[in-house]
Amino acid sequence: MNRKKLFFSVLVAVLLPLALLAQTPDLEMVYKIKQKGFNNSKIEDLAFWFTDYSGPRLSASKGDKRAQELAKQKMEEMGFQNVKIEEATDFPRGGWDNLKTYAAMTAPYYTNFACNPVAWTGSTNGLVKSEVVLIDAQTEEDLAKYAGKLRGKIVMVATTTTLTLSYDPLASRYTDQELEELAKDPGPPAPRPAGNMPPNMAQNPNQNQIRGKINEMIIKEGAAVILNNSGSYNIPRSNGANYTHGDPEPIAQLNLPFEDFDRMQRLLKKDIPVEMEVEIKNNFYDSPKIYNVVGEIPGTDKKLKDEVVLLGAHLDSWHGSTGAADNTSGCIVMMEALRILIDLGVQPKRTIRVALWSGEEQGLHGSRAYVKNYLMDRETKEKKPGYDKFSVYFNMDNGSGRYRGIYLQQNEMARPLFEAWLAPFADLGASTITIRNTSGTDHLSFNDVGLPGFQFIQDRLEYGRTYHTPMDTWERLDLRDLKINAVITASFAYNAAMMDGLFPRKPEM
Repeated sequence: MNRKKLFFSVLVAVLLPLALLAQTPDLEMVYKIKQKGFNNSKIEDLAFWFTDYSGPRLSASKGDKRAQELAKQKMEEMGFQNVKIEEATDFPRGGWDNLKTYAAMTAPYYTNFACNPVAWTGSTNGLVKSEVVLIDAQTEEDLAKYAGKLRGKIVMVATTTTLTLSYDPLASRYTDQELEELAKDPGPPAPRPAGNMPPNMAQNPNQNQIRGKINEMIIKEGAAVILNNSGSYNIPRSNGANYTHGDPEPIAQLNLPFEDFDRMQRLLKKDIPVEMEVEIKNNFYDSPKIYNVVGEIPGTDKKLKDEVVLLGAHLDSWHGSTGAADNTSGCIVMMEALRILIDLGVQPKRTIRVALWSGEEQGLHGSRAYVKNYLMDRETKEKKPGYDKFSVYFNMDNGSGRYRGIYLQQNEMARPLFEAWLAPFADLGASTITIRNTSGTDHLSFNDVGLPGFQFIQDRLEYGRTYHTPMDTWERLDLRDLKINAVITASFAYNAAMMDGLFPRKPEM
């Protein structure tokens, strides 16, 4: 062995134990966090306030503003400092609230429907009583036969969607085998063959074009209500129209679950007349801004106090429910994590901050605005003063399920830290670390500008079945899982705030 190799081997032998020692969490603090989080939890109380009491929280709605005021109040009660509701960015859609919704089939017999209006669509002119017109058109020639027949009518567009019985359990946790597979590096994505189209495009290349023509006719003819096939298990989904504040109000739209929509479609295809009565009352108003709620424990180290460890979740929900799993669960976990540290009298070196975002459901508006205002402008690449003082962001937005580990977002430098930080929670089932990326929520706003942002791996429970529906209520919360998540989050936040240096970032390419 030459001298250089010998020197390097000795250096590794000396420094590696020191590095591992630096990553080892303060087990006495972990013990205290567990005791405070499990024996004196505020999760159940917070769950009530941010579901049953708060109600729906559609972005920029009155419910959203009410929830922001509630969050500010609760943060102050729990001892957060520098609490504020701060303007984030413009919101193109403006304010919208649903005030009344009723729908029923009245012929060939009466049945009332579970239904949900599409956000940012208009109202009916009082109670509309009308036959239902099924538009079944594959070409413009097919569509021509409906000309002059849609004014004042309740309209539905034929679908070929099928619903099959499911034999999967209603709720599920990750199995050990699934976690083992998740922990494996899948390698680079397989290339798509040249000319290969996504399946939904390949099935009918003209589908989008004819649907556009159908929509034009419905608007031009002055239909009263548009019915959408959206949801299953007799539960309608929540979504929103592509509306810009100040434009004419769109025609009233109503989401019906598959079972009700398809029942009427089958009747109409058998030439059996169907009639309905529908009343929708929505309110548009000036509210073209998005706001975030922030609060913190200020750092105490003279050199490090301006550096920030950030915890976050989105406070906005859809209008059909109280947004329990999506994402009251994340908000109350992040608030509880900081509350635990406050009650323990922790004095972190760095500032630990909680941010509750708005506008996540329409495009990560709140978190992207925070990044742009304080860290970096993605378009110009201009770094703000906070960029070099930002340490790490932890996000929760995968429902109410228990943490099972964390996604590295390809940041291999974080692996040894997370291995050490998760070790005290292995007996709670949180030990999986995967190099993979996960997407769809606010940690991406930080990843996009080269900052470390992470989302925890969570048990799925009923998330895929209930989110964005009226089922997403208090009953969707697993309070024991949320207590565990808050304890793990508090420990991660403490560890990051007490590190000697900033959390490691991916190398610039």
